[in-house]
Order: sequence, then structure tokens, then C-alpha cells
Amino acid sequence: MTEQKRKMRLIIAASTAGTAFEGYDYFIFGALATILATKFFAGVDEGTAFIFALLTFAVGFVTRPLGAIVLGRLGDQIGRKNVFLFAIVLMGVATIAIGLLPTFEQIGVLAPALLVFLRMVQGFALGGEYGGAIIYVAEHSSEHRRGFNTAWIQTTGAIGLISALSVILATRTILGEEAFQEWGWRLPFLVSILLLIVSIWMRIKLSESPVFTEMKERGVVSKTPFRETFFDWRHLRIVMLALFGLVMATGVMFYSGQFFVQFFLERISKVEPAIVNALIVASAVISAPLFVAFGALSDKVGRKPVMLGGMTLMLVLYFPAFKLMADAANPALVEAEKNASIVIVVAPSDCTFHFDPLGRAEYASSCDIAKRALGAAGVNYSVREDAQHTPASIEISGKEVLQAVSRIDGDEGFAERESAFKDALRRSLDEAGYPRVADPDRINYAVIVIIIILFITSIAALSGPQAAALTELFPAHIRYTALSFPYHVGLGWFGGFMPAIAFAIIAQTGNVFSGLWYPFAITFVSLLISLIFLPETKNRSVKA
Repeated sequence: MTEQKRKMRLIIAASTAGTAFEGYDYFIFGALATILATKFFAGVDEGTAFIFALLTFAVGFVTRPLGAIVLGRLGDQIGRKNVFLFAIVLMGVATIAIGLLPTFEQIGVLAPALLVFLRMVQGFALGGEYGGAIIYVAEHSSEHRRGFNTAWIQTTGAIGLISALSVILATRTILGEEAFQEWGWRLPFLVSILLLIVSIWMRIKLSESPVFTEMKERGVVSKTPFRETFFDWRHLRIVMLALFGLVMATGVMFYSGQFFVQFFLERISKVEPAIVNALIVASAVISAPLFVAFGALSDKVGRKPVMLGGMTLMLVLYFPAFKLMADAANPALVEAEKNASIVIVVAPSDCTFHFDPLGRAEYASSCDIAKRALGAAGVNYSVREDAQHTPASIEISGKEVLQAVSRIDGDEGFAERESAFKDALRRSLDEAGYPRVADPDRINYAVIVIIIILFITSIAALSGPQAAALTELFPAHIRYTALSFPYHVGLGWFGGFMPAIAFAIIAQTGNVFSGLWYPFAITFVSLLISLIFLPETKNRSVKA
């Protein structure tokens, strides 16, 4: 092996390991959202707590573009290496702090406030990580292997997810579910201490990017990368194309094929969390090499056709794949929904939309409470409007089984009445054949794994060549800023809010598949924009 090949392998390994570590830190939060909801949002009902947990997960994505701008500007001005080294340290410290954070029961409302702050720090750090890593690898790569080399960075999402779920699964298995729910959930966050040390050690050994070194020697380093990126139409239009044509689709596809799958299997199909983690890990391990394979393919046939193929495949998969997964995961639930349909009969004015990022909505009406109870049960329902019908009632198989409760100001007995209502609803669902949990003996594990692999295949086809394509789209002197911003808006804002938006749509409509319309629409728009406007970049130089 030549010295150049050894150096390239170290560059790829160090960049990939560090980005995978950041992915691990980020994904353990999403994977533990259900538990974190009970620990940090204990002051509200279960449905609201889960939405708050999803929104806290998403708030980290809000600060990612800020990190992209601040750290991206530094990366264009002082160099690639030092900036993404700083980013990884910041991410590690924030993650370890989450593992040590007191809960709502211990310190009250300060607990969720600190959790949100630490998620914001994580998002800020990640905003400076990804762009630096792929730029660093791309600027060391030859043109004919750039797709292959940078695609290793794209595997870090799968590697981070595999690592996160593997640690969670091992911890759950060793401690037992009761201990894990009580205190063991902290351990996956604290494992970051070891991963951080290894990642820092590897990255310290790297030297600066040759492209940035050359720019510095020639005196062409940008003094105003932010202004040049966002106030020069030649560059801004490429930023917009990267965002709307590529990265927003990547965001919704990734969070649909990974986190929404987990949410769907756990909360809708009622599969045990340990089983869900094992299925996702197995699928990700099998399909992780596809990112590199599609990156290498793009070196031969071009970036654009491979990425368009990934978006097209995901559009075909969204609805039929999730419906097939429902049948495979909990056939008894699907059978119950066919044999005993559920209807909420309610006056139209009694219902509100269940999406409240600021946490100000009360959700006190009988309709709201009925929807939240049915949503927590993971069942499909429809709504029939009747202007004279208040409070809301629930019908199963055309027969009214109970009326929902509502809350008014000063109603001290509401908690007991709501609890009694939920218990009565659960008994009615039991009598109608709705299972409380999925029967492990009836789960078709092979079908679920195949579906997840198909999702990851489509994600890999889009994401594998994307690192090289984004690097090739932007000039070297503003590349860190111009690349990082659209990536983190697309993945963060469009993708990061996907679980919360989907959950809110499901609560509104009663159809567990309706939340998929959000990622479907985003992917379709990106496909059209890329098809019409995206240039082929395979043979472009990345030098200054």
C-alpha cells in the first residue's frame, strides 16, 4: 500500500469515526424519546409529553443552521480541521451532560428547560461537523474516487444509529426493562465519554485540507463567506437548489425510514421496544454498505441519476410499505380495525389541531381528550361531525360505548374522571379485540427487515452520492458555509420536525398512515426540482 493510500484511509477513518460519534449522540435522544417524555415532561398527560419529547428532539435541528453559519464561517476563514474538531468536543460534552441531568421529579420545570438547552448545543455543534467532514475528505480525494470516499461519511448516519440502538439494546438486556426505565437510560448518554476520547485522538492526528492550505498560501481565503454566500445571487441560487432539490428530501426520507419506523412499530403497532431496536439494528447493519456502493456508482454514472433513483424509490414505498409493515408487526390489531371500526362522533367546534410547539394549548375538550386517548392506544379512528353531539362519544362497530370527558377551569376532579375514561376505553377496546401489545409469535420479522432495508436502500441512493455532489456544487472559498447551511436546514428543519408533524397529523385525522403525506409531498417536490434544475457535477474540480 502506498503512503498516499494509507493517508487517505486515515483521513476517511478519522472523519467517519468522528461524524458517526456525533450521529450516535444525536440518535440516542430520538431512540429514547418515549422514556425521556416520562422523565422530563411528567407535568402533562402522556400524549402531550410525547409530543414535547419529539419537539425537544427537533429543537436541536433548529440550532443546526446557526451552527452551520457560525462554524461554517470559521471553517472558511481559519481552516477545516480545527473547526470540526471543536464541534465534536462540544457535541460530546452536551451529550454527557444529558446523561447526568436531573429529572422533572427532582428539579421541576428546570429539567425540561436544561434538556432543551443541551439539545440546542448539540444542534449547534452538529451544524459545524458534517460540512467540515465531507469537505475535508472531498478536498483530499481524486476526482474519480470522490463519490466513493465521501460516501463513507454518509454511512455515519447508519453507523451512529446502529451504535445507539445497540448500546440501548445491550443496556436494556443487561439491566432489565424496569431498571432501564428507572435509571439505565442514562448509560447510553454516558458511553459518549469513551467515544469522545477516541474521536478526538483520531482527529488530532490529521493535517489541514490541501485545498484550504493552497488558498491560504495564495491569499484567496474569503474574508466575508457569509455575505458572499447569501448576498450574491450566483451562490445563493445554488444554496437554494441544494436545499430544495436535494437535502430537504434527504431529511424527510431519513427520518421516515428510521425514526418514524421506530415510532410506528412501538406506538402504533405496539411491538416491544427491545424487539424494535433489534429489527432496526439488523436492517441497518445489512444495508449500511449501500451508501458506499451508491457513492462509488455515482463516480461511474454520475451523481444525478443515482440520487433521482433514490427519491423515486422512496415515493413508491411510503404508503404500501408502512401498510405492509402494520400487517407484519401486529396482524391482530389490523384484524380488529377491520372487524370493529372506531368513530368519534363530535360537534365540529369541539376539536383542535394537536400541534403546539410553544406548549400553550390546553386540549381540554372532549374531542381532544378522546383523540389523545385513541392515539395513545395506537388505533385508527374516523370522525363523524354532528353539530348537536356534545360531549364527544366513541362508537365501536356502530355502537356507542362511552362518552368522553372534558375539562373546565378549576375542575379539580378532572384527573380522576380522565383516568376512569381511559380505563373504560381500554376495556372497550379489549372487548372489541384490540390487542394491548403485539404478539411476538405472530410478528413477521423477515417482512419488517426487508421493508426497512428497502427504505435504507432509497436513502442510500440519495445520500451516498450527495456528499460529493454538494462539495462539487460550491466554490472552495465559501464551501464550508454554503454547504453546511442548506444541509442542516434541509435535514434539520424539514427532517427533524417530521416525527412531531406526522404525530400531529395522525392525531388530527385518526389515520395512522396520514402522517406520511408530509414526507411524501416534500420528496415529490425535491424530485421535480432536481430533475429540472440540478446539474451533473461528477467531473467538476473542487480546487480553489
